[in-house]
Amino acid sequence: MCEACDVKSARRRSFLRLGAGALAAAALAGSLRPAYAAEGAPTSLSPDEALARLKAGNERYVSHPELCSIDLAAQREHVAGHQAPWATVISCADSRVPPELIFGGQGLGELFVARNAGNLVDTATLGTVEYGSAVLGSPLIVVLAHTSCGAVKAACEVVLNNATYPGAIGTMIEPIVPAALAARGEEGDYVDNTARKSATRTAERLPAASGLISALVSAGKLKIVAAIYDLQSGVVTYMG
Repeated sequence: MCEACDVKSARRRSFLRLGAGALAAAALAGSLRPAYAAEGAPTSLSPDEALARLKAGNERYVSHPELCSIDLAAQREHVAGHQAPWATVISCADSRVPPELIFGGQGLGELFVARNAGNLVDTATLGTVEYGSAVLGSPLIVVLAHTSCGAVKAACEVVLNNATYPGAIGTMIEPIVPAALAARGEEGDYVDNTARKSATRTAERLPAASGLISALVSAGKLKIVAAIYDLQSGVVTYMG
C-alpha cells in the first residue's frame, strides 16, 4: 500500500473511533442540557436564520467595513451571566481570519469559535462544537477554510513532493492529505481547491463522528455548512 493510502486508512480508522466515542456520549445528552439550563435560554434563531445573519454580516464587512463597531463594555455586561451563541465556527488559527470580524463585527456572546491550523476537527474540537450545539443551543456550524492556508499548503507539499515536517505539524496536517490527493490535477489554484475539499469533507463527516450532532441535524435543529474566506476580497463563499 502506498504511503498516501496509509495516511488515508489511518485517518479513516481514527475518524471511526472518534465517532464511536461521540455516539457513547449521546447517552449523556439528557443530563447535559438541563444542568446548564440556568445559564439562560438559547438563541431563538433557526439554522437558516443564523446562516442568513452570517451572510449579511460578511456583506457588511466587505462593503462597509467602517460601520463595524463594538461597544465592548455594554456587551460584556450583557453576557456576563450566560451565553447563547447563534453560530459555531470551526476556523483556521490564521491571524488574518478572525471570525468575529469577517462576519461583520460580531460581538461578545454571539459566535462560539473553535480555531486550529487547517480548521480541522480533533477530539477537543469535536467536544467544543458538541457543547456549542447540544448544551448552548447554537443552531449552525460553519467549517471555515480560507485561501492561501499554510496548513493546506503543507499537505499539498506532502502530495506533490513527499515533504516532511518537524514536531507534530506532520501529524496535524494528515487529515488534509486526502483532500490534497483529490484536488490534484483540477483546474484552478491547487491549494485553494484543496482547502475547499477539506472543509467540505469535514462538514460532511461531522454527523458521522458525533451522535449528538447527528441527532440535532436529523431533528432540523442544526445545520452544518462549509465555506471559504478569500484573504484578498474578504468574501466568504459557501460550498454546496
